Amino acid sequence: MQPSAKRRVVTLGILIGMFLAALEATVVGTAMPTVIASLGGLELYSWVFSAYLLTSTVTVPAWGKLSDVHGRRPLYLAAIAIFLAGSILSGQSQSMVQLIAFRAVQGLGAGGLLPLSMTISGELYTPVERARIQGLFSGVWGLASIVGPLAGGVITEQISWRWVFYLNIPFGLVAALIVWMHLIEDPSKRRRRRVDATGIALFTLSITLLMLMLARNETGFDPTSPANLLLAGGAGALMLLFVRAERRAADPLLPVDLFRNRLFSGAAANAFLSGMAMFGLISFIPLFVQGVLGTGPTRAGSVLTPLLLAWVLLSIVGGHLLLRLSFRSVTVSGMLLMVVGFLLLDTLNADSPVRIVLVHVGLVGAGMGLVMIAQLIAVQSAASRERLGIATSTVHFFRSVGGAVGVAVMGSVMTRSLNRQLLAAGPAAAPGFDEIAKNPNVFLEPAARAALSPDVLGAFQAMLSQAIHGVFVTGTVVALVGLAAAAAMPKVRLTETES
Repeated sequence: MQPSAKRRVVTLGILIGMFLAALEATVVGTAMPTVIASLGGLELYSWVFSAYLLTSTVTVPAWGKLSDVHGRRPLYLAAIAIFLAGSILSGQSQSMVQLIAFRAVQGLGAGGLLPLSMTISGELYTPVERARIQGLFSGVWGLASIVGPLAGGVITEQISWRWVFYLNIPFGLVAALIVWMHLIEDPSKRRRRRVDATGIALFTLSITLLMLMLARNETGFDPTSPANLLLAGGAGALMLLFVRAERRAADPLLPVDLFRNRLFSGAAANAFLSGMAMFGLISFIPLFVQGVLGTGPTRAGSVLTPLLLAWVLLSIVGGHLLLRLSFRSVTVSGMLLMVVGFLLLDTLNADSPVRIVLVHVGLVGAGMGLVMIAQLIAVQSAASRERLGIATSTVHFFRSVGGAVGVAVMGSVMTRSLNRQLLAAGPAAAPGFDEIAKNPNVFLEPAARAALSPDVLGAFQAMLSQAIHGVFVTGTVVALVGLAAAAAMPKVRLTETES
């Protein structure tokens, strides 16, 4: 444990690094319409986000494992350096293809920023102190969720969309300087280990194929597609090879014995399921508010504000609850809130007021706040200090992959339902309905909506409402399974010492 003054300074450094990662998650989306106007390539729009998600997800376990072997400071500095290089290159992009490639570079660094920040905090503080200090880390995400969209809009409008990426440079340099100067590690406490290069390569390739399959099926999944079968088969084969290699490895990337710990495996499973429900909802609730309730894009985007603020607030509360209750109790409480929130979302229709939607999504966000803090501190408590990096990054990885799976599954549910209704209705649904049936996307454009007759508008709103209702029902089922997984966790309390 480092002296108190040093801890405070290093904590400030990693908080700035976390703010950097959190800001990137909210600021880029605001600038993207202007980016498209500048570079073109509307058909590649989603890949600006998918490339970042792909590389930032598949590299998470590798960053954690390498930090266990080589120390936190050099890996954290490397993550920031790669992230800043990707940011500078993204700002210099002259085409959408270049932007996608450079966002992938950015994601490589981002894959280390968040889990390594949480791992460093895990080494700086005892388990009980971690629960008390989580308010600071949660506050960073809350601040970024408010500042990010506003900053993105102002910078894009007043300066240039390129400065949305250049904005990362001062934050990154300050965070790197603080960690480089003040995070002192004792090399004698780290035993020499071989890096599991085979495991890292097989795992990364397998998850890359899985993420590529999910990214190309965000709006509908066809299990009989040759491309999907090839990607799924390749991912499965590589994962089997990875499991075989890990059983023989002297120091595996993902130690199997960690998953034998019921607290660790329960938290990891719950991270996947809660991430699947939460990030699926985040992707589709703005579409419901804009497409079904008929609001503008700004109002639709603001519906996520209570979700994010409730997430932050209950994460702080959850840290204090862990001082009195077991990990299972806090996780079950959070999943119950998520289930209630989704059940209430199931009751929404085209006549629901926006304020009711805000309350329902706020409940889901509150549940996620309790769940996420319990997951993080549970896996850190279940792992020894020398495995803190891989334990922390594993729960972050499961949550990210769960989110990607949730978006793909819920997108498929919505698209299939909408297509089935459009096919059944046909052009006889209302005069002019055949035009919108050919291209449903125009329904979200304010000018196009204004030109539609009330009959066409009402018919399509009803269809979209029913399609997104399937998304909410899917989220409810996933949340219920997550509740069952939480209930199966052992009743372990937070202790002052590591396991």
